[in-house]
Parts: sequence; C-alpha cells; structure tokens
Amino acid sequence: MNQPKMQIKLAFITGLREIVLQEIKKYSDLHIATVTENYIFLNFDEDLNKITFLRSISRAFIVARDLRYTPRYISNHKSLLGNLILLILKNNSSAFKTFKISCAGSDSSEVRSIANYIQNTHGLIEKESADLKIHIVKTDGTWELGVELTARPLSSRDYKTLNMGGAMNPTIAFAVNSLCQLEKASSYLNIFSGSATLLIEAATSYPNLKKLVGFDNDKESITLAIQNIKKAGLMRKIQLLGKDIFDNPDLGKFDAITADLPFGMLISRNEDLEILYRTYVSYCQETLNPKGRMAIYTTKDELLIKIIQESNFKIINTFDLELMTAANKHLHPKIFVCAFEVSPR
Repeated sequence: MNQPKMQIKLAFITGLREIVLQEIKKYSDLHIATVTENYIFLNFDEDLNKITFLRSISRAFIVARDLRYTPRYISNHKSLLGNLILLILKNNSSAFKTFKISCAGSDSSEVRSIANYIQNTHGLIEKESADLKIHIVKTDGTWELGVELTARPLSSRDYKTLNMGGAMNPTIAFAVNSLCQLEKASSYLNIFSGSATLLIEAATSYPNLKKLVGFDNDKESITLAIQNIKKAGLMRKIQLLGKDIFDNPDLGKFDAITADLPFGMLISRNEDLEILYRTYVSYCQETLNPKGRMAIYTTKDELLIKIIQESNFKIINTFDLELMTAANKHLHPKIFVCAFEVSPR
C-alpha cells in the first residue's frame, strides 16, 4: 500500500482568506499547495508547531485525500489513520485523552471497527466532546481523512480567562490589527476595549508598539480585560483606562485606532447608536495622527458608511465576514479600514 500524500488544511472565518494568505507569506518554510474558497492547503511538514503560531486561522488539520478513502477502505487499512494520529500525538501527546470520529454512518461496523482500533492502539477514549477530532468525509468529489492538530481550536487563546458574550474572535482581532500598518506604528489606541482582545493581539504580534492604550466605560468588561492582560503577561505593556468616549478623554495622538463598535449592545433607539458612531468618528479625527489608520468592526455598515462620508476620513479597504452564532444564525459583520482624505496639518 502506497503511503498517503498528506497536507495541512487550514480553516478560517469566511472573508479572512486574504489575511491568512498574507500571514502565511511571512513564513518562508510554509508552502501553499492549493487555495479554495473556504480552505488553504499547505505542503506537509512534520514540524507541526509552525502551524500553531499562525494567528489568523481557526483550525488546522493533517489530511490525506483519495477517491479510495471510504470508511470501508480506512477500516481495512487502519494504519492510514494510525499514522496521522501518531503525528499528532508525537507533537503533544499529553493534550489528547479522548477522540471522536465525524463520519456519515458513525454507527456502521466499519466506523466501529476504526473506533475500536483507536482505543486499543492509542489508549484514547471515545467521547462526544473530544480532544482528538477525526473526520472521514467526501468533499469536492473525493474522500478526505483528517485529524485536527490541536485539542482546542487555534482561535482559542490561552489568555482568555472567560468567554465574554459578544467578544471579538481573536482571529478577527488579528486581522483588524494587520490592516493598520502596525509594523510602522509606535502608538495604538483601542476604543470600547471590552475584554482586551484587540489590545492583546496587537501587543503579541507587534512588539515594536511602545504605547498601547485601551479604554471602556463598562466596569465588568474592564475587570475581565485586566484578567486577560495579566494572563497574557502584558500588564506592563498595556494601559487600560475606565473612560467614556462622550467625555472626550485627552490621551494624546496615536498612529492606529481600532474599535469593535458595539453593534450588539442593547440600545433603545437607532438614533442613539448613530450618536455613538458619530462621536467615535469625531473623536478619531482629533486623536489619529495624520498618516495613521483607523480600523472598525461592525454590522452597522450602512450607518457607518454614511458617517464616514460626512467626515474627513476615506474608506481604503473593507472585508465582508460571515460568522455563525451560538444560535446557528448567520452574522455578517464588516471590517473597515480608514485614513484621512487629506492628511491634516
């Protein structure tokens, strides 16, 4: 039996493909094999730790694709799957105690035979909520055998002490920051800082930033943000303030300003939200350095576009995303990247 041709399969939030490709290009030892609408495939490399450093992807898998790799074929050639599992366990065996097989006909004799093999050979316990996630699926006209690289999605960050409702996905935060030319920046402001995801992602990916400031007027959010910043080991790097944007806090000038604008908060009247957005844009006009970048994440794109068009800013880029909420509903937020129409003196 020929050895399978293995690849690394990267999954990402819909709309972030270009951001993922840009990040991959920073690593000369990562080589792209195929790019599709929803996935990027890399040539296989046994050093799987390289993949875990990517901050724009949601999940990563080792996969082998072939027309023959049906559940029956895998059950008769179990070493195909066994070799993939060994690669994962070799990388970090202590992280994996349980497994789950996702496959049509999961109660069939073939899939049960594969499950018994995994339990007997690797000592893992089958469980619905599992560490080691295996899939045997037919996709794009061929069968794919795959194992996820990590027990938790790569979008799950170790610094997250608690998942706050409506908090920004860290891969989106990475994307927002990557659009702000932070390689050239020295100062960074995050307004409506929430649980500090944008701040922590900026501090982690751009050590050149000398001044990182965030503010929020919600005490609960600030408490959680402090816990996250502390866990990330960035208390000396990030300054977090309890401020209200309506008070026009004087914090100096910044090379980059970001915000996850509160589109999901409970607001009694739409005009209140408009006032908030206008106040934000006006504040940024006074606070952003002339050649700086402002990045915004929101679902209220029509309202925001109207306000920006009436301001001194121009929109230089947008990214349309698609997310699935916990209630299995589709959410379509956008990332806006803005600069001054004409740099103010």
